[in-house]
Amino acid sequence: MFIQTEPTPNPATLKFLPGRDVMENGTADFATPEEAVRSPLAERLFAIDGVMRVFLGSDFVTVTKAEGVEWHHLKPSILGAVMEHFSSGQPVIASGEKVQDEEFAPEDAEVVAQIKELLDTRVRPAVAQDGGDIIFMGYAEGIVSLHMQGSCSGCPSSTATLKHGIENMLRHYVPEVTEVRAV
Repeated sequence: MFIQTEPTPNPATLKFLPGRDVMENGTADFATPEEAVRSPLAERLFAIDGVMRVFLGSDFVTVTKAEGVEWHHLKPSILGAVMEHFSSGQPVIASGEKVQDEEFAPEDAEVVAQIKELLDTRVRPAVAQDGGDIIFMGYAEGIVSLHMQGSCSGCPSSTATLKHGIENMLRHYVPEVTEVRAV
């Protein structure tokens, strides 16, 4: 198995591409080892000293390192853990994955559908290239709530991306949108 790595805009996060599907549907973000209990792969990665966050995408894994830890020390262990996991035959996510609730009023369903379509077609593919994801969380009174995951979580440029990129695009295509907030 050959695993490629790519840098992300977040210097504390590195993207690992194992050359195969990681998640069949959706994504999974683990900010703590306790959250990782539903993923044998994430548990394996959190067992490595210096791993602070794990994000699983469709065909990639992003790992965020602790401050003061150097990638040249951490990267071989992560590569080994990813290779070991896929060789083991274990699932990436155990059954019973929880689904995130979205909050919006039924009368806003049409506006929400437009927002989600734009996020899915224009935003998420670009963000996935950088090793992250943006999840729609809700819409109320013109305010869109989004959750940033993977390399986007804690990235120095994430606020600019959210406010200047995503907010401007949504306001242009969906006039009902007045603001975008990270949750």
